[in-house]
Amino acid sequence: MRAFSADSHPGHRRSHNEDCYRANPELGLWLVADGVGGHSNGEVAAAIVRDTLDRDVARGSSLIEAIHHSHSSILQEIAGRAGSNMGSTVVALQLNGDDYEIAWVGDSRAYLFDGSSLKQVTRDHNPVSEMLARGAITPEQAANHPERNVLSQSLGVADSITVAPDRIRGTLNAGEQVLLCSDGLSDELADEDISRLMAEADDPQAQVAKLIEAALAAGGRDNITVIVVGEKAQPGQAPLARRQGDTLSHEQAVSVDNGSGHDKMVLALLGAMVLLALLWMLW
Repeated sequence: MRAFSADSHPGHRRSHNEDCYRANPELGLWLVADGVGGHSNGEVAAAIVRDTLDRDVARGSSLIEAIHHSHSSILQEIAGRAGSNMGSTVVALQLNGDDYEIAWVGDSRAYLFDGSSLKQVTRDHNPVSEMLARGAITPEQAANHPERNVLSQSLGVADSITVAPDRIRGTLNAGEQVLLCSDGLSDELADEDISRLMAEADDPQAQVAKLIEAALAAGGRDNITVIVVGEKAQPGQAPLARRQGDTLSHEQAVSVDNGSGHDKMVLALLGAMVLLALLWMLW
């Protein structure tokens, strides 16, 4: 069975924990859900996401299908609660042997760690992350941007939100680990600190404990949830070279109930055409 560890802490400034997680190694499923801060009943929304994904994946649904279902389930709960606008993020890992799929909505993150270096493989669904990807701001500016916690999409909240989960697929090689976390970890610790702490600890349990302890020491201003899946690389062990088909790439998941993926592709093509026309006129 795949080695893993998971834990959650409310932090220093919250009286309750709106984060939750699921670790189901028999199903090959691990996930972190973060109740959207500032919205009523965030912990209820996160629990709906957790339970819906666990149940749907066990029944054979894909991660993308289960995430869409969790969104509609939260909206149904909102309809029965006057004044509620609860919401949640999610980042979920599904393993089938050594092959993995990671799907997410919001700013809960997934990283790959090979024993010495850390790579973020998800991209936050927020305007600041999008500006960073375009090169409009630097990583330092993004880390301190006042709107870094504003989400461009989340699960629940309102039926006007279009949910378009992202996903990546790859192969987890010997000595590689997957780290899933809520923003209570990534907002307190830089990637360099996370990598150093992962390298210093001997196993997933120690890694999770060190990360949460460090996030608390850095301020612990939010709930903190951490999952580490996989055996840590031993000293001198180099991860196997990735096969050609295992290159990490972002893939816009096909929406179950809307054509948002197609719409975004059309908009991108139109934008490219306009840019070419402007360049031609300037030339």
